[in-house]
Amino acid sequence: MALWILNGSIWDENEAKLVKKHVRIEGGMIEAIADGNDTPDTNGHETIDAAGKLVSAGFIDMHVHLREPGFEYKEDIASGTRSAAKGGFTTIACMPNTRPVIDTPETIRYILDKAKSEGVVKVLPYAAITKNELGRELTDFAALKEAGAIGFTDDGVGVQNAQMMKNAMKLAHSMGMPVIAHCEDDSLVEGAAVTEGKFAEKHGLKGTPNESEAIHVGRDILLSEATGVHYHVCHVSTEQSVRLIRQAKAIGINVTAEVCPHHLILSDEDIPSMDANWKMNPPLRTPRDVQAVIEGLEDGTLDIVVTDHAPHSAEEKARGMQLAPFGITGFETAFPLLYTKFVVTGKWTLGFLLKRMTQDPARVFGLAEGKLAAGAPADLTIVDLESEREVQPETFLSKGKNTPFGGWKLQGWPTATIVNGKLVWSE
Repeated sequence: MALWILNGSIWDENEAKLVKKHVRIEGGMIEAIADGNDTPDTNGHETIDAAGKLVSAGFIDMHVHLREPGFEYKEDIASGTRSAAKGGFTTIACMPNTRPVIDTPETIRYILDKAKSEGVVKVLPYAAITKNELGRELTDFAALKEAGAIGFTDDGVGVQNAQMMKNAMKLAHSMGMPVIAHCEDDSLVEGAAVTEGKFAEKHGLKGTPNESEAIHVGRDILLSEATGVHYHVCHVSTEQSVRLIRQAKAIGINVTAEVCPHHLILSDEDIPSMDANWKMNPPLRTPRDVQAVIEGLEDGTLDIVVTDHAPHSAEEKARGMQLAPFGITGFETAFPLLYTKFVVTGKWTLGFLLKRMTQDPARVFGLAEGKLAAGAPADLTIVDLESEREVQPETFLSKGKNTPFGGWKLQGWPTATIVNGKLVWSE
């Protein structure tokens, strides 16, 4: 049976405006996009009336933590994918810093099987670069790729040894696979909970310096140039990193990069107290860095937006800024935050934001998804752009309620999410 999404507003790139359209879905694919002024024959078909709402290709998040296996009290594949769907995400890529680490074909298959049986959105697993993410021995890249890994990363820790990283890049390049890097020099960050800046000074805290990230970015750009690998930089947060990536792209090095909503919106000077819901890694940086990552996303130096969705228990976050784990939840606030901050204020067009959350992630990682066009997978998100609501963490579908955005009033809330032509979440 076909599904019709009727009367929705679609962003027309050529016209640079919203236009009324009907979308016909059949067999898990977008079959046709019809003029919104026509009256299609919907007899015998399911329909969704999207009048007054945006219809977009489903959002893609290439950096998330589902916590399973091993940390199911924080999140699991069932709760994480439902949270993603509520946020409008239809494809997500999960990081391997679980317990056990995703460093064997068996664990990759476990993730894929669990996502198929209990998940509601598409889950793409990354595999670890090194066994147990300890930086000492490479994993079996070939076996992990065959099992379904989409790339290699030791996210959560930086690969400290340059020779190990170069070997990983050589091997990944020989297989046509990307290396995705958490950039952090451990020798510069031990004991730091926030960035070097005004908040750290005020509270007498050791701060993480910007160069702890940028040193690895610079090193890995040179290794990428030497090996030819597709090198992707995780959660860029500093002005220095943006500058290095911009220079690398200018001379044709195969580097791409991502940025999170919180690094685009908040600085260390916004942190109100020692509340660990404001603690993440990379930390919130200075206002200068915030401006740099905004400009980097705008000029294409940074390719995509990701959430780095990192749920933790309330008990863990209650330990305070110094002792609590790093990370905030991201799925259910990402689009409203960016839409309210940048589109409503006229800084960005709606088309720019949608591209960075749909087409560009698909381009960077070679995915079939991310397009709203006939013949594309029927992964769609319906959004009420006008409704203003307050962020209420207690209503999150994620097990993690850890967010600095509680109480914020935002516009642009997803109201329905469709994956492979099937409605998987709706208000």
